[in-house]
Amino acid sequence: MDIKIVDVAARAGVSTATVSRVFNHSTEVTAKTKQRVMQAIEELGYHPNATAKNLRSQKTLTIAVIVPDINVAYFTEIIKGIENMAYLKNYKLLICDAENQKSKELDYLNLLMNRTVDAAILIAPLLSDDEIRGISDQGYIVAVIGRYLEHKSIPCIYTDNIKFSLTVMRHLFACGHRDIVFLSGYADSIDSIERQQGYKQALQQHDLPYRPELIESGDFNERGGYEAIHRLLGKGVTFSAVFAANDEMALGVYKACREHGLSIPEQVAVVGVDNNRISEYISPAMSTVNQPKYTMGIMLAEKLIDLMNDNEFADKRSFKVNSELLIRASSNFIREV
Repeated sequence: MDIKIVDVAARAGVSTATVSRVFNHSTEVTAKTKQRVMQAIEELGYHPNATAKNLRSQKTLTIAVIVPDINVAYFTEIIKGIENMAYLKNYKLLICDAENQKSKELDYLNLLMNRTVDAAILIAPLLSDDEIRGISDQGYIVAVIGRYLEHKSIPCIYTDNIKFSLTVMRHLFACGHRDIVFLSGYADSIDSIERQQGYKQALQQHDLPYRPELIESGDFNERGGYEAIHRLLGKGVTFSAVFAANDEMALGVYKACREHGLSIPEQVAVVGVDNNRISEYISPAMSTVNQPKYTMGIMLAEKLIDLMNDNEFADKRSFKVNSELLIRASSNFIREV
C-alpha cells in the first residue's frame, strides 16, 4: 500500500500542514500533537523519503513550469531565464498555462506525480502554501517564484511587493496627488494582495483616508485596465493618478484616458509594475517598477536543479530580490495642490 502524508494526517487527526511542520521540526507544534503524528507514522509505516528516492532513480531531465497566464509579459521573461539555465544544465522545459485556474494548476502537477517530469516550478501559484508544502513532503520536487514559502526543500524567489508599493505611493504624493486609484489584478493573486497592502499602508502613513471607490480590478491585462478606468469615470469618481499593479493594465489606462480626453501626466499620472519592454517606448514613457525577472528565473532554476543533484545550496534556498522605481514622463509632473 502506498502510504501518503494525507493518510498520516487522517490517522493522527490533524491537517497535512501539521504533519509537514512535524517533519520540518517546527516549534509551532505541541509535544502532544507531535507524539500523535509520530505514532501515526510508525503505525502506518510511512517513509517520507521513499518517493523522492524513487523519483531520482528515474530522471526525465524535464521540468514543468506552471504559469498562471502565458499572455502576461512578466511571466515570459521569467520563463526565458529558467529556460536558459535549464538548457545549460541539460534539462528541458514543459510550459503549462493554468489560465488562472487552481484546478488546472493541480492537473498539471499530475505530470510530477506520474513522473512525466522531474520537478515543477510554480510561478505566482494559486495553490496555498500548505498545499505546496504537502506536495513537497510527499517527496516531489517543487519550487516557487513570486512568493516567500518557508520549507527546507522548496526553493523560492520573490520581491518585496509592499516595499516597492510604498515607494510608488510616496512618489505620487510628492508630485501632489491625493486621489490615487489602485488597479489590482486577480483577487487571489499574492501580488495583488500585497501591492494593495502597500497602497493602504502609504495612505495611513500620510493620514489619508482609504477610499474603496478608488480600488478597481483589471485582471492583470490591458482590457481589464481599460475597462476599469471606464467604470470609474462612468461612476463619476474623481482621481488624479493611477497605480496599476502591472504594466499591461497601465497600458489599458492610457487608451481609456485618451478616449476621455485626459492627458498623461498633466491630468492623470500613471505608474505600472514590471518594466515591460514597451513601457519605455510608448508616449509618454511609462513610470514603472523594474523587477529583475530574467535573473529571478535563472536563480530559481539553478537552485532547483542543484536540489535535484549536488544539493550544494541546501543552506540557502529562499531569495528576496530588490525592485526599483523608474520615474518616467507618465508621472514626472508636479501637480498644483
